[in-house]
Amino acid sequence: MGDEARRVTSSTEEAPEPEKRTQFEQMGGASALKELLRYFYADVRQDEVLGPIFNARIQDWPAHLDKIGSFWARQLGAPSNYAGGFGAVHLSLGLQEEHFHRWLGLWERNCRQHLDPAAANWMIERAQEIGRNLRRIVGGAAGLQIGR
Repeated sequence: MGDEARRVTSSTEEAPEPEKRTQFEQMGGASALKELLRYFYADVRQDEVLGPIFNARIQDWPAHLDKIGSFWARQLGAPSNYAGGFGAVHLSLGLQEEHFHRWLGLWERNCRQHLDPAAANWMIERAQEIGRNLRRIVGGAAGLQIGR
């Protein structure tokens, strides 16, 4: 990927003013999100720490990417059919700090490679917030919700 990686930016033709657009629209919409997730999860699947966890549990990667796309669309203010349950899915995985560190590191790298700087910064900050909440959930803190 490196320097050759294509940066995805949103078109401004006939688009609402930036302050009136959702984060989803500002980052480039469904196509930008789908591309980001495709690259990111390709890296996750090959990661020596995260790969075994994901590859052992996910049999249908296109369906998983669609579900994760719906999750992120919801985070970004776009219409979404994501039904929730994010925290519960992760409870049985035995996640440790190393897993969070690796996931967030890959996420940051991919966001910076495939999104414009403003969109990358927002996506990285949101992922860090989700990560903090997920750490509390898997650590046993009750009453937390992820998603908006």
